[in-house]
Amino acid sequence: NLPRYRDSSFLPASTFKIVNSLIGLQTGKITNDSMVIKWDGIKRSFESWNKDLTMYEAFRASAVPYYQEVARRIGKDTMQYWLNQLGYGAKNDSDKVVITSAVDTFWLDNSIKVTPDQQLGLVKKLYFDELPNFFKTNQEIVKRAMLFESTTLYRLGYKTGWGFWNEKTGKHMAWIVGWIEE
Repeated sequence: NLPRYRDSSFLPASTFKIVNSLIGLQTGKITNDSMVIKWDGIKRSFESWNKDLTMYEAFRASAVPYYQEVARRIGKDTMQYWLNQLGYGAKNDSDKVVITSAVDTFWLDNSIKVTPDQQLGLVKKLYFDELPNFFKTNQEIVKRAMLFESTTLYRLGYKTGWGFWNEKTGKHMAWIVGWIEE
């Protein structure tokens, strides 16, 4: 389905944790993958979110509250700047990515959309340490968080995401973006 791949756009959902991690690291809002953000004490349905988490743990548990706090610390203007540096997200008439809702929910509420081609481009550049304006060290930290399987035969790095494609119809969509090395 090449037209859907190339021309359709969807909310990034939790795959945005790749971008959020990169921007957080690049701006110093995340100091390293061991940086802890304290649990806010709000009990959530995912038990793995209900504690203090490091970036590495939060990424692997797909902990939304951790990354919402990271986004708040980054701020809307800075986040928007880095999204434009990456070319990540649908652009407006002035060829800019614009965050139109809260900085801590825009990747979850359909305010920003990405194409599968943009997702693939991001992951490919990350894999080869070719993201413009991002330190190689920060790219390596994110790739390490994405590595879920490593054997003598292969290495599998990925991030999943789930959300509503269309909330009115209740249609869901899911992402898995990453790589495999053999």
